Amino acid sequence: MTNTNAPLSAVSWDEGERALRLLDQRALPAEERFILCHTVEEAAQSIEDMTVRGAPAIGIAAAYGVVLAADAGREAVRSALDRLARTRPTAVNLFAALGRMRRRLDIADGPLLVALLEEARSIHREDVEGNRRLGAFGAKLLPDKAVVLTHCNAGAIATGGHGTALGVLRSAREAGKSIKVYADETRPLFQGARLTAWELNRDGFDVTVIAEGMAGALMRRTKIDAVIVGADRIARNGDTANKIGTYGLSVLAAAHGAPFYVAAPWSTFDLSAASGVDIPIEERSEEEMRLLPDGRRVPDDVRVWNPAFDVTPAENIAAIITERGVFRLPYDFA
Repeated sequence: MTNTNAPLSAVSWDEGERALRLLDQRALPAEERFILCHTVEEAAQSIEDMTVRGAPAIGIAAAYGVVLAADAGREAVRSALDRLARTRPTAVNLFAALGRMRRRLDIADGPLLVALLEEARSIHREDVEGNRRLGAFGAKLLPDKAVVLTHCNAGAIATGGHGTALGVLRSAREAGKSIKVYADETRPLFQGARLTAWELNRDGFDVTVIAEGMAGALMRRTKIDAVIVGADRIARNGDTANKIGTYGLSVLAAAHGAPFYVAAPWSTFDLSAASGVDIPIEERSEEEMRLLPDGRRVPDDVRVWNPAFDVTPAENIAAIITERGVFRLPYDFA
């Protein structure tokens, strides 16, 4: 196990290049490389192809992406807002960030670049500060020696820094608690095996990767003190959209008496959605499922269904952890 103690920064603004700088998460864990986006289209494509992923990180990247259009004037910025809004439909943080950038555009007096960059940096800073507060609240829910199961990646690289679900684990360790983590590999894109395992190992955590199909067997033989996941959108009643496979994990947690926690910033809440029925679920390319890990393919005449997210009903969630505190049933975020 390694422990670099170096903070991860998956999304940032490169002042010298006047560009959006992204950790290319497609290359992990084999290579830690960064790319620069100099145009709005490059930023949009980086969100769509999952160079950057994780709801809060997508929102921050989109905010900096808007800045790239500033020198071309207000109409170019409005076009940038529209283009970036078409990238990923489920992560509400994207639309929250773009809404803030649009409002800043409307009131900007003076150089657009200065005003928009200031707003984007505020969105970024507030996310990191919020994750720290969220982590402190969540850490109190864990015993001094905790075995935790997580799904997908809700870490520093999915946010502005520190993380949501993994931020809780970082804060718990900072508070002196001992944390062992099991990470679902998270098919079909393996964000758990590629990203969560890499991130936690990099920070010196005891982490073990399992296929999500092993979660029930794990819970039957090992006491899991908590299941902690992130979220891409939370409805007014507490129904939560997260990476596909999360709903099934919540059912297993209930069957085995493990509390199921969702850790997410307030920007993930969509109060216009009454319940999970109102949350749009992104369906991604069949190719992500057709290409198998060993290089072979699912037969071309076999149909493929590839939703990126599912919805966990509020009654399956023991608590929702936010920077504003910990919320429990009955949820009412109106």
